[in-house]
Amino acid sequence: MWKVKRSKIHGAGVFATKQIPKNTDIIEYIGEKVTKKVGDIRSAQRIKKYLNSNKTGSVYIFELNKKFDIDGSPLYNKARYINHSCEPNCEVSIKGNRIWITSIKKIKKGEELSYDYGYEFDKDDFKDHVCKCGSKYCIGYIISSDHWNKFIAHLTKNVKKLKNL
Repeated sequence: MWKVKRSKIHGAGVFATKQIPKNTDIIEYIGEKVTKKVGDIRSAQRIKKYLNSNKTGSVYIFELNKKFDIDGSPLYNKARYINHSCEPNCEVSIKGNRIWITSIKKIKKGEELSYDYGYEFDKDDFKDHVCKCGSKYCIGYIISSDHWNKFIAHLTKNVKKLKNL
């Protein structure tokens, strides 16, 4: 149903090898189940590692529930290659203790799978997460669509400050 190959968005991506109907569980996000504390420590370490180097990388820690995360960094987790998009064709579905990437529209053969990573807007670090999805609705940063209003308000406030200089 899918394969990993080079992506125009970022590094590798996951692409449909046949048409995928809407509301289809496509691939499970798998890895080590860890406590929130361990997940937070690993996330912080990986962010620090990549922000302080010329290397690119990803954190791959995915929230499972209030107590646990899934560390999807093992290479056997092919779902880790699904890229963010401001106009996604998939979403995350948590069913029981499993994380699924599920289609939210019909996906054509050859189309890259994508979902909204759900990053909250933080005025201090949003610039560290540049979006390269290329959709006509791309806002330039990996920010959850639920937080776009906060991002726009932040930009508007800063434009007003510049105009007053």
